[in-house]
Amino acid sequence: MNIVDATHRYERWMGKHTAVVKTDLQSKHELMRKSSFTFLRATFYRWVELCPELCSETTRAPVVIGVGDLHVENFGTWRDAEGRLIWGVNDFDEAYRLPYTNDLIRLATSVHLASKESHFRTRTRDGCALLLEGYRDGLKAGGHPYVLDEEHPALREIALGELRDPVDFWRKLRSMPKVQHPPSLDARRALNLLLPETDLDYTVLKRQAGAGSLGRQRFVAITDWHGGPIAREIKAALPSACTLVAPQHGLGSFSTDLIRNPNRVPDPFLQLHEGWVVRRLAPDCSKIELANMPKRRDEERLLHAMGFETANVHLRDASLAGKIRTDLHRRSGRWLHQCAKRMGRAINDDVKAWRLATKRKK
Repeated sequence: MNIVDATHRYERWMGKHTAVVKTDLQSKHELMRKSSFTFLRATFYRWVELCPELCSETTRAPVVIGVGDLHVENFGTWRDAEGRLIWGVNDFDEAYRLPYTNDLIRLATSVHLASKESHFRTRTRDGCALLLEGYRDGLKAGGHPYVLDEEHPALREIALGELRDPVDFWRKLRSMPKVQHPPSLDARRALNLLLPETDLDYTVLKRQAGAGSLGRQRFVAITDWHGGPIAREIKAALPSACTLVAPQHGLGSFSTDLIRNPNRVPDPFLQLHEGWVVRRLAPDCSKIELANMPKRRDEERLLHAMGFETANVHLRDASLAGKIRTDLHRRSGRWLHQCAKRMGRAINDDVKAWRLATKRKK
């Protein structure tokens, strides 16, 4: 199956599970033309086809509840129940039971593509070594969350690089278009779920964000409360795209399993409710995008932390740590680098095919 057929199949499947926003899908199709890194983010449904085929030597690895759609822009910050700033994986839309290797390969492939597009200075080989070192250290430690209040100054500097201008954050949020028709009753219940008071008067905006989730309904409730703005976002939840090719685990969501992972500090404003992903939006509760990172940054520490945090996620079932370590020990020193290069080539080929196909349509 080629990339065009795979995309049509996914979008038909998507339409069976949720109301599709066609204008957002059109935007997604344009983003897929932009770069290989953006294409990777937008096409997890294609990844789940290609990775088991091209990296078949990893398919027998121990199975965990993995992130699935892991990449270097799937990390961000949030405030915990004590108001502390936390860093880690912040999107579990595609969580599923997968070989632990899947998350590492996808993360390493994103480093490879980001490096080729000059978003990272670290070479792919060195980046893979740092990810694996961090992952092994995370397994050895038995998991340890990233609280940025006192420790991890390098991570804190990277995280705060995008958070220094709340004025700009709220200006951009308020500039989004208002919805033309009131959201459904279940959507309104989800918007109300995490607001600080009942019966608050708020404005509902339409938000277009992300890459892989484009096409799903996404609404933001924004209002002023006690002298300042607050916002809550809801996004339509879907089963993982893994169910397209590996449906044996059913259509149920594994997101909650990872949100409540005891090795990570939970975000009290991230929940699943009646088919919606609900979260707080604020300058310090967001993904950290490559374009907004400080130009001077400690990439070695960042990549090590990404590997360590991946272990935090996988150690939801701590009993698997020994099996994963044994499997890692059996693998050649360059297995992750080889898989990342292989998947990177496949993605580049798909981007070329997608550009050619969409150009013909124009």
